[in-house]
Amino acid sequence: MTVNLKKVLTWLVVAFVVFYVIQAPENSAEIVRSAGEALGDAASSLAAFVGSLI
Repeated sequence: MTVNLKKVLTWLVVAFVVFYVIQAPENSAEIVRSAGEALGDAASSLAAFVGSLI
C-alpha cells in the first residue's frame, strides 16, 4: 500500500493549524487579522495601479 506524501503533509498541516488555534486563539486571530489587512492593502494597491493606467 503506497501512501501519498502530499495527502499526509496536508493532514499534518491541518492538524498543526487546529492544534495552534486551540492552544493560542488570540495569536491565531491576530494572524488572520493581519493577513486580511495585507490582502486588503494589496487589493487597494492593485486597484490604484489599474486605475492609473486608464
